[in-house]
Amino acid sequence: MHPLELSAHLIDNGVSDTPPNRITEELSELADGVALIESFSHVVVVDSGDGLVVFDTSGAKSGPAVVESMRSWTDAPVHTIVYTHGHADHVGGSRSFAADAERRGDPSPQVLGHERLNVRLDRYAYTNGYNQTINMRQFGGAAKASAQLIDRTFVPRGTLRAGVTYDDELSQTIGGVDFVHRHCMGETDDHTWTWIPQHKMISAGDQFIWNFPNCGNPQKVQRYPLEWAESLRAMAAQGAELFVPAHGLPIAGADRIKTCLDTVAETLETLVAQVVDAMNSGATLNDIVHSVSVPAETLELPYLRPMYDEPEFVIRNIWRLYGGWYDGNPARLKPPSDAAIGAEIANLVGGVEHLIERATELSAAGDHRLSCQLIEFAVAAEPELHAVHEARSAIYTARRGAETSLMAKGIYKSAHADSQHALTGEAQKVKMVLSIGED
Repeated sequence: MHPLELSAHLIDNGVSDTPPNRITEELSELADGVALIESFSHVVVVDSGDGLVVFDTSGAKSGPAVVESMRSWTDAPVHTIVYTHGHADHVGGSRSFAADAERRGDPSPQVLGHERLNVRLDRYAYTNGYNQTINMRQFGGAAKASAQLIDRTFVPRGTLRAGVTYDDELSQTIGGVDFVHRHCMGETDDHTWTWIPQHKMISAGDQFIWNFPNCGNPQKVQRYPLEWAESLRAMAAQGAELFVPAHGLPIAGADRIKTCLDTVAETLETLVAQVVDAMNSGATLNDIVHSVSVPAETLELPYLRPMYDEPEFVIRNIWRLYGGWYDGNPARLKPPSDAAIGAEIANLVGGVEHLIERATELSAAGDHRLSCQLIEFAVAAEPELHAVHEARSAIYTARRGAETSLMAKGIYKSAHADSQHALTGEAQKVKMVLSIGED
């Protein structure tokens, strides 16, 4: 099914019977002179009449296939690459575009991005090992990246940096097509969305991903929920007839686009308001996490399902944004070590074996939060004990099966992998599904 037909089916019927995030490397023409290549991330191509304007380049591994798909559609040179933001799955494929230009004898593409984008790439180089580790955990479920992976660069060598940058807004005319690039914040602080009036089209990047907004990732840097909502409101007011995100399906029709964007914006705005109201009343983070939620019917919408990020993580991120890292519990301001807590709890209950037994019972009963806490006390008290890792492995396998978001599943799978490593004495061989990530 054509991606525009599929998105209309999902939105108009309010169903989630087909995954909206497809990675096929196939090209679909969305309008005369506009094409989408579905990858991770997608690549949007606009023929300006004086060369191609390409939004994002996908990741390093998928870049060659993306270029091949583009070349099956047009032989025009690439004039400009627009990075919607600096995540590796959006910029890493640029070296394939550079190689394509060199092979054809074309000038190197102009690369455009927000002024913070190159700063982001510098930070990735500075924290390379950490980024490799967290993305192994998030996407592959491994406890940590291997030394071989850490020796590689998170943003691949040969990735093109932005040579044209802007601060708030930049208008361009390339060939016969106008482009208005606008900075926004949300998942990142270097995001660009672009209005293309001739096509009544918006290139949205990751401000809309056909999942609950990636606004709370527990392993990544600060996100900006109200600014994210503000950008969605601005896009909704633009009157676009074609809306193309970098993940998920493109959307056609002004009313349909406005409804989706306003709904996501309102969801974020409401969540922020509830958390901040609770903070202003003196609630602790624990109080808020266990009292604030998003209605189930909202999470059932095909473009708001918590399959990647989830509301609980966003709540914690809102707290971090407005309240810092202290969670309101004075015992956790300067806490004892995990080992000291585990040993004391084990002593109080009469031994680690009782913690293992009770954690296993709770897991079987579906009380995963308490089960995991108890098994962590046990492993902290006796980190070399075979029985504790057997139980821990089983408990986190069960918890992973009960979760919806990829982030939670990845972290719980990594806990399982860590205990398997402790049991076997060998690093569990987990193949990373995607050698990409976002920060």
